[in-house]
Amino acid sequence: MKTESIDLNGHPFLLRRWGNPANPPLLLLHGFPEYGGAWAELAPLLAERFHCVAPDQRGYGQSWSPDDVSMYRGSQLVGDMAALIDHLGGGPLTVMGHDWGAAVAYGLAMFRPELVRRLIIANGVHPVPFQRALARGGAQAEASQYILMLRHDGSEDRLAADDFAKMKALFLAKMDHAWMTPAKLAEYVTEWSRPGRLKTMIHWYRASPLQVAKPGEPITDLPEPPKDRLMVRCPHLLLWGLGDTALLPEATEGLEDYAPDLTRVEFNGADHWICHQIPQQVARAVLEWCDRP
Repeated sequence: MKTESIDLNGHPFLLRRWGNPANPPLLLLHGFPEYGGAWAELAPLLAERFHCVAPDQRGYGQSWSPDDVSMYRGSQLVGDMAALIDHLGGGPLTVMGHDWGAAVAYGLAMFRPELVRRLIIANGVHPVPFQRALARGGAQAEASQYILMLRHDGSEDRLAADDFAKMKALFLAKMDHAWMTPAKLAEYVTEWSRPGRLKTMIHWYRASPLQVAKPGEPITDLPEPPKDRLMVRCPHLLLWGLGDTALLPEATEGLEDYAPDLTRVEFNGADHWICHQIPQQVARAVLEWCDRP
């Protein structure tokens, strides 16, 4: 693994790279509360086939982290990664996203389709099925109440108190954390401890237009989404750890309506942190899918 700092649209971003730069690029997009180093288990397993590139996204790790919440709109986050693809030689290329990284990956596939050859999502959600699930006020809305907590002013201070005690609890709540060694947790704490970083990480939630219903109180006045603008027209692989307690199966219901070339692969014995828990199985699924005609 090699690291480098580059400028994207005039701002510094840290990249981690694995594999031969002559190989086809694979853009790896992390979610919350991770950083580009979150791909350290999976990327080496893909590096014989791909040149794996994992940035610290805006607001995370050692990349540009403006303080203003208005700087974290989806179009801006997608714009960062479009600039990175241009830096890598231009598209189309394969993009893989997890958690919030999936939101950016979907954004690239929907709004910059000329940049994305194939889309791989690991326990992440397309905005339309996810918003519908959040609006119903059922199990997904209940599981996502933490989003409302994160959006409160000063939530970063509460999460950082007592050596990030509440942040650690949120990160690993209700899921298997055998993969999280003390050394790895210390690396995460280092990234969260960078000045202002926890605040800017949480700005992704504050800037998001997603509406989260209270349990049992559905939101019934959502506008109809513009389906044609939200289509994923490239081949799409969805990898899903069935034990995920943050993103539930209902959050992907109807995805086929927005991704007609969709392949689903499900894994028992894994949850939201699928790329940490079973990287060999995830890598095998990715490579087999990429090899299909």
